[in-house]
Amino acid sequence: MLWRLQRSPAEGSRGLLAIGLSLVFVLVASATICAEEVVMTYEEAIARIPERELPDWWVGDLDTMRAHLDELRPDDVRELAVSPGGHPILLVTYGEHEPTPRRANFNSAIGSRDESHYVDREARSRPVILLAGSVHGHEVEGLTGLINLISVMETGSDLRGTERPRLRELAGACRLLIIPAGNPDGIARFVPRALQGMEQVDLRWWGQGAWTDGTLIGWLGSKTTHPMTEDRVRFLGCYFNDEGINPAHDEFTAPMGPEAPAILDLAREEAPDYAALLHSHETPPLLIRPKYVPLEIQEDVLRLAERTRALYEQAGLQYSRLFEPEAEAGPNPPALNLTSAVYHVSGAAPFTFESPHGLVGDERWGEWSFDDLLEVQMLLYEAIFTHALEAKAAG
Repeated sequence: MLWRLQRSPAEGSRGLLAIGLSLVFVLVASATICAEEVVMTYEEAIARIPERELPDWWVGDLDTMRAHLDELRPDDVRELAVSPGGHPILLVTYGEHEPTPRRANFNSAIGSRDESHYVDREARSRPVILLAGSVHGHEVEGLTGLINLISVMETGSDLRGTERPRLRELAGACRLLIIPAGNPDGIARFVPRALQGMEQVDLRWWGQGAWTDGTLIGWLGSKTTHPMTEDRVRFLGCYFNDEGINPAHDEFTAPMGPEAPAILDLAREEAPDYAALLHSHETPPLLIRPKYVPLEIQEDVLRLAERTRALYEQAGLQYSRLFEPEAEAGPNPPALNLTSAVYHVSGAAPFTFESPHGLVGDERWGEWSFDDLLEVQMLLYEAIFTHALEAKAAG
């Protein structure tokens, strides 16, 4: 093997705790090796990348993204911000913007007990949907899906040439705000361009990176230091921008990086009805319960999750589990992350969506081909648009 394992009793205890917490969050043994300390060099990580040819329609790097956008030429593309690494954070929009009179920001408006002082959603003729991909740079399944969605809007077909008239019709009845690459610095650092067919140690290396001694940082460890500075790491994982900021856990009232403010400013400006932040993990897909939002919002997202699961079942694809709406409580409450912050600036029904990466090594993760991973994204978008349009029609 090209990676080494070291164990100690103390490390084993910490690993078992990490396993329990990870299972609560993702319902997988994402920590099956957390009781083992994995040490890996950059050269070893590169050597573990399979020799393979990715599909032409797979979008796992910035150059491929730009090439497809240049070819598809969507009419409305603008730059929201520039990353610390000098990469533009792009927005592609479809559907007319429908401004309504605005006298207050969202929090002030709900303080007045009348949200219409911020935005009169009922006055808009179409729902507004925000879709943000790859806030973590190695989670390129959402990037791939969104560029394929843009292809559907421009040509009627995804990049494989599969015609998708229903998806295009549903999307055309909405206003779409598409941020394909929410963390371009992280994407630029992601050499494999896809984790499909790779193992969990690869996900941990490329996702959260490695400490200076070469040990992998892991999911929980990645939250213990922020910003993740060069003097602390051997390899800065793709969670982070070039200044070590994880956009999902920026300081939203005093931003450290440009990515989260760009997404929040857009949400504040557009007041979307639904906002999906597209992530990826080991297990089958799922919509995660949005934290620190009203139970009514959670229940609406749960209905969307049920619709998504039904579409996956019809397509023969797995779905992980449905969440239960609940209030935040306990000695270690959930983090108020970027998904939650979107609600607090715009009133959108926000959620984190987790796609599978298509990892191998644990039968509980299922088997996911590249085509499966694209279908996961396409069916999610169909579910979102259908749900939003039905909610709009119901008033």
